[in-house]
Amino acid sequence: MGVPAAILFDFDGVIVDSERLHHETMVEAMAGEGPATPWEFYRENLMGLDDRGAFAVLLKRAGIEPAPAEIRRRVAAKAVLFAQHAAAGRVPAFPGAADLVRACAAAGPVGLCSGALRSDVDPVLAALGIEGCFAEKVTAEDVPASKPDPACYRLCVARLVAKFPHRGISPADCVAIEDTGDGIAAARGAGIPVVAVETNLPAAWLRAAGAAAVVEALAGLTPEKLAALAGGVN
Repeated sequence: MGVPAAILFDFDGVIVDSERLHHETMVEAMAGEGPATPWEFYRENLMGLDDRGAFAVLLKRAGIEPAPAEIRRRVAAKAVLFAQHAAAGRVPAFPGAADLVRACAAAGPVGLCSGALRSDVDPVLAALGIEGCFAEKVTAEDVPASKPDPACYRLCVARLVAKFPHRGISPADCVAIEDTGDGIAAARGAGIPVVAVETNLPAAWLRAAGAAAVVEALAGLTPEKLAALAGGVN
């Protein structure tokens, strides 16, 4: 059985169990301004957006003009809070996630497409011992628009094509691993089939968003199994 030409991982909700910490620190950064933001609102409306997009929504709800400078201020405040909690060990990896990343890196190019800040991502990957597994990483700072815009996936594939010109990488022969509707839409918008993991959203939502397959967890998966789940790419 073949393996995908490249495998692209989302970060939050796929590799690490961090969505509730993003929710918590986002609420802290809003400092009580605007309506309450329960987990259900975050899960249904903000999860999958980068911090810029999420704070734009929250500021509008609070009756505050989401000007670029104000959004940057909130993003910076949240980044400090998130880093403090991450340093305290509050960003654990999902079971099997690091092993799958290593297996995929041994089989071919691996990319990361995340709406998180690079400062949120790199220390956690380093702590897990998998930072070097990623041939390319695209984070919030690299693209002007967050998921569901496909810019992050298009950029990651373009970089992988340039770095590995002899592998014949094309979007249709890759696999993206996602956990949100916005993430699925972004990958599919770039022409990449998606295997979704049921970490925060129910399988029915993920299938309705366009995932080729949904798994309960990454433990036990291999590059070959990902190719089969995505419809036999490559």
